[in-house]
Amino acid sequence: MSRPALVVLLLASTALAGGRPRYGGVLRVALASPVADPEPLTVDRPETAALAALLAPPLCRLDPQRGVVPTVVDVSRSQPNRVQISLRAGGLRRPSDLADRWSALSQPASLSPYRALLAPLRGEGRGLTASAGTFDVALSYPWPDLERTLCHPALGMPDGGPYTATPPRVSFAFNLASPEGRPFPDRLQLVAADERRATRLFSTRQADLLLGATVDDAQAGGGPGPVPAAPAPALFATYLVYRSAHAGAELRAVLEQSVDPQDLVQRFISAPAVPMTQLLPPALMPAAAAPPAPVAGPAPRAPGRELTLFYDTTLDEHRAVAERIQVRLHDRGYRLSLKPVTRAELGARWVSGDYDLMLRSLLLPPVPAAALALAIELAGRHDLLAVELSTIGAVADANARDARARERAAVLRASLPLLPLYARAPQLSAAPQVQGLRADGFGLPMLDQVFLSQE
Repeated sequence: MSRPALVVLLLASTALAGGRPRYGGVLRVALASPVADPEPLTVDRPETAALAALLAPPLCRLDPQRGVVPTVVDVSRSQPNRVQISLRAGGLRRPSDLADRWSALSQPASLSPYRALLAPLRGEGRGLTASAGTFDVALSYPWPDLERTLCHPALGMPDGGPYTATPPRVSFAFNLASPEGRPFPDRLQLVAADERRATRLFSTRQADLLLGATVDDAQAGGGPGPVPAAPAPALFATYLVYRSAHAGAELRAVLEQSVDPQDLVQRFISAPAVPMTQLLPPALMPAAAAPPAPVAGPAPRAPGRELTLFYDTTLDEHRAVAERIQVRLHDRGYRLSLKPVTRAELGARWVSGDYDLMLRSLLLPPVPAAALALAIELAGRHDLLAVELSTIGAVADANARDARARERAAVLRASLPLLPLYARAPQLSAAPQVQGLRADGFGLPMLDQVFLSQE
């Protein structure tokens, strides 16, 4: 076998250097995370989102070249405000599975901001019923981007993907009943570990894929890897969300002058990552100018004011960012306590509004209007969705509609109670025997599409 070659960035497309795809073998994956939670409604890391798609399939696949590729459902329209969602053969065991999942997601008590993806549906996805395997869905206003939005992993099913797993979810066997057919590898073997151990497993050839970290040539013991093509889009966005009623009206100006997204990315966030100066990542607002700098002069101070910043206890990058924010606010007279909590508690506090500040990450769709909906929801302004989305959805031309969504994102940035920080793409390294690796429209590696060469 040739010495390991690396794909340091997830590629948007990769040539099949190993010849024709072949079935068989075990794909060994090292995940640089002590916790592998494949539930699509709660994952806040791109690497675990890629794993979630193996067990809980999206309703369709968003391909960068071909657009929407039907997998679990077909979507058609009888009129602009009426959509038919038809289950494909083998896609779901029961139509009620989809209705139940969407109904739970769209409830006001849902812990997931992804419920905003269903906002254009009349009743927001609650009370769906199927006739002969087809849902006849009415929209509250025109929403031409619905077809692409339905491909978001959060709207998929809890099971029925290309692989099945049994607790503790470390060995995934291929699923013959998957609507897209069986994947190429017979089995996927997962090891969730800290970054040091996961990197060591890959460097010593005990893993074929490394997710959540990258290694250089010296670590891998091999020569330089192939020249990478364009990297996947950075769509996993992290925001600092705050409650003005708790933290004070002056906090916004303090945050704008104290927290530098570029500084966070350079110091604490592993590549590939980009700072966010706008409400949406550069991949969705590529030509947007940075917002104007705050008015010069002494920044507001709040001597001795005590606030608490909540973050996910499983995310080391959130801890580092929280500590940096703590230092920066201390210089402005704030006493900021840091509170690591479970993902479930973080979601519960977000829903109830029981927080001063919190760090939240979520996967934005590569659709500016739908991404804006998620940012509005995360900011706790569900009341704005119908007003903003109906105005955007009324624009028939896709390019003009995207431009309108970007305009509204630029305007809303200053008023929504959240601060954009950075956006990430998946970290991934692959050994040369892994062939056919490419990303979907969300930037996630399609692990069910890879195959192992005969070497």
